[in-house]
Amino acid sequence: MPRLFADPLDASARLGACACGQDHAGLACAAAAPADGTGAYGEAAEQAVFRAVFPDDATRRGLLVRFGSAAVAGALGAFFPLGHAREALAQATGTPEKKDLKIGFIPITCATPIIMAHPMGFYQRHGLNVEVIRTAGWAVIRDKSIAREYDAAHMLSPMPLAMSLGVGVAAPIPWAVAAIENTNGQAITLATKHKDRRDPKQWKGFRFAVPFDFSMHNYLLRHYLAEHGIDPDKDVQIRSVPPPEMVANLRADNIDGFLGPDPFNQRAVFDGVGFIHLLTKELWDGHPCCAFAVPRSMITETPNTFGALLRAIVEATAHAAKPENRKEVAAAISAQNYLNQPETVVAQVLTGTFADGLGAVQRVPNRIGFDPFPWQSMAVWILTQMRRWGQVKAELDYAQVASQVFLTLDAGRAMREMGLAVPPSATRTETIMGRSFDPANPAGWADRAIRGA
Repeated sequence: MPRLFADPLDASARLGACACGQDHAGLACAAAAPADGTGAYGEAAEQAVFRAVFPDDATRRGLLVRFGSAAVAGALGAFFPLGHAREALAQATGTPEKKDLKIGFIPITCATPIIMAHPMGFYQRHGLNVEVIRTAGWAVIRDKSIAREYDAAHMLSPMPLAMSLGVGVAAPIPWAVAAIENTNGQAITLATKHKDRRDPKQWKGFRFAVPFDFSMHNYLLRHYLAEHGIDPDKDVQIRSVPPPEMVANLRADNIDGFLGPDPFNQRAVFDGVGFIHLLTKELWDGHPCCAFAVPRSMITETPNTFGALLRAIVEATAHAAKPENRKEVAAAISAQNYLNQPETVVAQVLTGTFADGLGAVQRVPNRIGFDPFPWQSMAVWILTQMRRWGQVKAELDYAQVASQVFLTLDAGRAMREMGLAVPPSATRTETIMGRSFDPANPAGWADRAIRGA
């Protein structure tokens, strides 16, 4: 069988390229499927070792030219058993090593696949006994995950990036985004008294809430404000508020608005205290929000459990993605032990037919989407915003961090096993507020000046 990944012992090869000639790293090739360590997944393990040992590819090529492939392979194999690495990555369909699992979640519609997989039987279908645990806030999710009280968790997609970089935590903690939980599904909601102040240039002095510092909500709000000449650090206040408390804070006039997850945008409309200024899909259609996150150690310590869990999440995500299933899903996740929200509120979010609080009924079928593929271009943009707003001080190798944390290969394999189409590349050009974001050239987005300021 021909190789899908470039041979790391070939001095002329560029690591990461697919041997079929396309630049998709073997993700979409049919021959990537073998689970015996001979297909792309075994080759990916081999490449991962070489890329970790030789982060500068020129060094690898130089050593191969000088000493030959046999000598380099022998020296590396003495310290790292490549055969075992290939086998470990290849094993994905065996009996789960650990069947009883705890997964923490925040009660928002972004967690739909994680939540619905419990009452609708997706975990059980893959041989797992999963307890989904409603949790108060993102800091609690993070801390319980670090303490291993949770085996996996519903996280904001920037959180595993921050944790892996050691940002916001005492030391780097390797966590990974195994799948994206939802795309779109957020909104900027303003207090009803601001119906006549729709122009962001009028928002100086406003107090906004976002769910967490390391969130798409924080970065999208900051970017939106900056594009309208508002300095998010000087002209407004942005504070972290747990999503379930956002509507109460709006009602109490503690905040003027929030960029937050549903169902709380819709709940503000339902309660008559706010209106939907815009859906975040208007800023970046297809943007990620939440993620299914796992400790990286799970992948090697309990690979069969990881594989079963990921397949359950991907299958649930695919089910939620179909419009004809949305009302059924809304009924399943609205219950008291899950979202604890009126079913009509959740259904408005999931079906995209909703009252906007401005007197109109909107019909936006993709108000929230469900696509599990963790595009590494998403991760690169998030990292540029961490740099832009001072959360990360040091220079970053954006592509390397993105590839370590956003597990496109694992997600692609699970999607293929579910019969889903797998993208041909780990990255794509994103369109954000009408501008193209090229993940291969991210620097300009990390240091952009505030327009008009």
